Amino acid sequence: MKIALMDSGTGLLPAAAAVRRLRPDADLVLSTDPDGLPWGPRTPDDVTAHALATARAAAEHRPDALIVACNTASVHALPALRAELEPALPVIGTVPAIKPAAGGGGPVAIWATPATTGSPYQRDLIERFARGVDVTGVPCPGLADAVENADEAAIAAAVEAAAGRTPRDIRAVVLGCTHYELVAERIRAALQQPAAPALVLYGSADAVAAQALRRIGAEPAPAAAPTGGLSVIHSGRPAGLSDAALAYAEGRLLASGRVVTTGTA
Repeated sequence: MKIALMDSGTGLLPAAAAVRRLRPDADLVLSTDPDGLPWGPRTPDDVTAHALATARAAAEHRPDALIVACNTASVHALPALRAELEPALPVIGTVPAIKPAAGGGGPVAIWATPATTGSPYQRDLIERFARGVDVTGVPCPGLADAVENADEAAIAAAVEAAAGRTPRDIRAVVLGCTHYELVAERIRAALQQPAAPALVLYGSADAVAAQALRRIGAEPAPAAAPTGGLSVIHSGRPAGLSDAALAYAEGRLLASGRVVTTGTA
C-alpha cells in the first residue's frame, strides 16, 4: 500500500504522521513545493498550477491514493486535481473541521490564514455546518510561514498575536491551516483560561488519513513499529526530510521507519 500526500511544505506532516500511525506498513510519498511556497498569497489559477505540478510528481510514484494536505489547494485546485487524476488515483481533500467543532455548541474560533479568514469558502462552511453557533474567524498572519521554517521566536509571536484576537470565552478552536496542527499544544497553552473547561482543538489530519484508507478499502492496522518506506519530493526533485520537518515530532516519526528512498517506484 502506498499513500501520497501533497502540500506546499511541512503542512502535510500531521496527515502523513496520522497515516503512519494508522498503517505503519504503508509506504508514504511526500510531495512538496519549496520553490513555490507559500501558496496562500497566489491567485487561484496559480495555486492550481503549482498544485497540479506537485500532484503529478507524487503520481509518478504510483500511489494508491493522494491526500491534498493543504486547505488552500483543496479550496482552489481540488476540482482540477480530481479531473486529471481520478478515477485512477483517488484524491482526498482537506476541509477545516468546522462541523465537529460546532457540534459542541460553541463558542468556536477558527484560526486560519488571512486569505482564508472571511473568504467565501470559510463563510460557506460556517453557514452550512455552524448556523446558530457563535463563530469567530481569527486571522493568523505569519504563523504558517513561522511553522514552515520552524522559527520558534516567530511561532511564539504569531501565536501570541492570534491569541490576543481570540475571544476569551471560546471552548473550541478549529485549526484551519494544516501547518497549525504542528504547534497545536502551543496554541492550546496560549488560549486555555485558568479554571475554564479544557479547550478542544479540531484539526483535520486524523480524518483525512482515515478517509484515504476508506477510499482504497484498507483497514487501520496500528500498534506496530513503522516498516513502511518514505519518499520525499521537493518541487519535483528527489529529496529527504528537511531540518525544519525534523524539528517536529511528526517529522521524526516519519523518519523512524525504513531508510528514506529518493527514486520513483
